[in-house]
Amino acid sequence: MCQDCGCGDPEVVPLEVQEKILSENDRRAEHNRRHFREAGVLALNLMGSPGSGKTALLEATARHYATRGGGKRKLGAVSGDLATDNDSRRLERSGIASRSITTGSACHLDARLVHEALHGMAWRELDLFFIENVGNLVCPAVYDLGQEANVVALAVTEGEDKPLKYPVMFQKADLVVLTKTDLLPHLPGVSVEAIRDNLSRVMPEPSLLPVSAITGEGIETWIDWLEAKRVLAVKGPAREAAARFQGMYALVRDW
Repeated sequence: MCQDCGCGDPEVVPLEVQEKILSENDRRAEHNRRHFREAGVLALNLMGSPGSGKTALLEATARHYATRGGGKRKLGAVSGDLATDNDSRRLERSGIASRSITTGSACHLDARLVHEALHGMAWRELDLFFIENVGNLVCPAVYDLGQEANVVALAVTEGEDKPLKYPVMFQKADLVVLTKTDLLPHLPGVSVEAIRDNLSRVMPEPSLLPVSAITGEGIETWIDWLEAKRVLAVKGPAREAAARFQGMYALVRDW
């Protein structure tokens, strides 16, 4: 297995070739990032295992924004999957303008795929743009897509040791959303504190937010985190107002 992304053999793919591929991806990613920032669109890379609750989290986000005071946000997304557009259709039904990126056999999205998907979307009209990556805890962590921040969805059903087994993913995360917390009463052997402790061993600034898309637990705090990040992503005078939101980061870290 390739040490960096798990989708190749280093004896077959020389390091210098791999570095060239990643360099081209990084160039495209910076192009995406510049456009997002100029348009004042917060772009987030949402990663996690298959079934970790990424789509359900976005559906809950759309529901909450629809009823939240202070005006609606325009939400958009691209959803990566190997063979179907199921997640994209779910997001559309929830009110999120979305497109599917079908990768075939690729285990991650890259900056080029994201850029091409934007061509068919009115993305400049959005407030928040979610890149729902292919379900995988290895490859997606390696590829910059032009996002402002990385969010990892980790379900309580996946096991307490996932941060230790897949450290690169969690090292690059700005926030880990612990999903499906409504199942905790049925999982007596799962400890949130153990997950938090393991996360602290690999994540430079551990930020764990327990949520449930079913009960709504933690969704308000998740929305506050998004709003804080959105202000930081806006160019000009509004960016200076970001200092008012710094307490929200501490709230998430201390949850």
